[in-house]
Amino acid sequence: MGKKEEERARPEKLSVYLYIPNIVGYMRVVLNCVAFAVCFSNKTLFSLLYFFSFCCDAVDGWCARRFNQVSTFGAVLDMVTDRVSTACLLVILSQVYRPSLVFLSLLALDIASHWLQMYSTFLAGKSSHKDVKDSTSWLFRLYYGNRIFMCYCCVSCEVLYIILLLIEKNKTENLLNVVVSTLTQISPLSFLLALTLFGWSMKQTINIIQMKTAADVCVMYDIEKQQHKP
Repeated sequence: MGKKEEERARPEKLSVYLYIPNIVGYMRVVLNCVAFAVCFSNKTLFSLLYFFSFCCDAVDGWCARRFNQVSTFGAVLDMVTDRVSTACLLVILSQVYRPSLVFLSLLALDIASHWLQMYSTFLAGKSSHKDVKDSTSWLFRLYYGNRIFMCYCCVSCEVLYIILLLIEKNKTENLLNVVVSTLTQISPLSFLLALTLFGWSMKQTINIIQMKTAADVCVMYDIEKQQHKP
C-alpha cells in the first residue's frame, strides 16, 4: 500500500475503532478495571460494576446490529473482554476457596475451549465461531442456536461466581462446604444458587464439547493437508 492509500485508509480505520459497539466495549474494559481494583475492599461495588459490564455485552451486540457496525475487531474485543474478565474473577476465587485448583481448571477450560473454537473457525473458513450447524452434538447446536439458552448458561456462570465471592468470609473456606451449607438453607439465595449451578454445569459441559469438536476440526485439517501433499 502506497503512502497516499495509507493516508486515505486512516480515517476509515479510525471510524471502525469509534464504532458505537466498540465504544461500549471500551467502557466494559474500564468498568472491569475499576471493579477488580475494589474487589476485596468493596465486594458489593465490585459485583455491581462487574455484572453491569457483563450486561453491556448484550448492549454492544444490539448496537452493532442496530447501527450496522458489525466488525471483526468488535467481535474479538468482545470475546477477549469476556474471557479476561471471567479469568480474573476465577483467579480471585482461587485465592479465597480451597481447593483452588477447581477454579484454575475452570479458567483453563474456558480459555482453551474458546481459543480452539476461534482457531478451528478460521481453519474451516467460517465467518463466525457461532456457526455450528454441522456439529453432531445437539447440545452444542442448541447453545449457539438459541439465544435464550445461551444467555441462561452465560448469566448462570457469572452470577454463580459473583455469589461465591459475596458469601466468602475468611479466605480459606472449603468450596464444597460453603456450597452445601448455602443450598441447605431455604432462602432466595439458596434457590438462586441452585438455579445458577444448573446453568453453570450446562456451560462447562458445552465448553468440553466445544473443545473436543474444535480439536477434531484441527486434526481433520492436518489429515487433509497431508493427503493433498504431492
